[in-house]
Amino acid sequence: MTVHFIGAGPGAADLITVRGRDILARCPVCLYAGSIVPKEMLDWCPQGARLVDTAPLSLDEIEAEYVAAHEAGLDVARLHSGDLSVWSAVAEQARRLEALDIPYTLTPGVPAFAAAAAALGQELTKPGLAQSLVLTRVSGRASPMPEGETLAGFGATGATLAIHLAIHALETVVAELVPLYGTDCPVAIVAWASWEREKVVRGTLGDIVAKIAGTPIERTAIIFVGRTLDFGDFRDSALYDAAYQRRFRGREGR
Repeated sequence: MTVHFIGAGPGAADLITVRGRDILARCPVCLYAGSIVPKEMLDWCPQGARLVDTAPLSLDEIEAEYVAAHEAGLDVARLHSGDLSVWSAVAEQARRLEALDIPYTLTPGVPAFAAAAAALGQELTKPGLAQSLVLTRVSGRASPMPEGETLAGFGATGATLAIHLAIHALETVVAELVPLYGTDCPVAIVAWASWEREKVVRGTLGDIVAKIAGTPIERTAIIFVGRTLDFGDFRDSALYDAAYQRRFRGREGR
């Protein structure tokens, strides 16, 4: 028996990986985050599978489901939204499974920031503007930010920021970043990336608060800040330059 943690992707049912879908299709037990995982994904579960919405459950209750499946010898598919590597709450579940000597696997998923960038139709790293992307958040009830992990600290690098779980604190985000990026710095907010209800609001640090006031967004949104959100003035990458020597181009000696 194995517990299979699966990154379900950002929302659209067809953005689950093929591997994740195939694991889901063969597990007789499925635990899923019903508050964010689309119900259409459950159509891939086997006929008669035990389906458990974990949204109202505590960690102890989730552990009890794992123990019951382990005793019955039944594999478990554990669906989490987005990708498992960030803000997934997989770590504390895995720790308990380790203590119980219950085997588990992790199957990555399409992260929310990638789906949001696709909604914007943009690459988030551009030559001469930014070559780093910082995934961060602000303090919340579930998890305070560690000392030293601040928007001001990350913003001082000039990197593109993808700020999760922070739409409720947009005014604070803007106040902290204006001194570093300037009021004219592009901002894009993507809510419900890849869902039918997807919403994109573009602006600058100077006007984004006013723009959001007219179209309130309460949750499931990413705030992007950075010069790479401009479509225009950046130099081409050297990767495809005609004079750029690389071993796959077959230009040696030319």
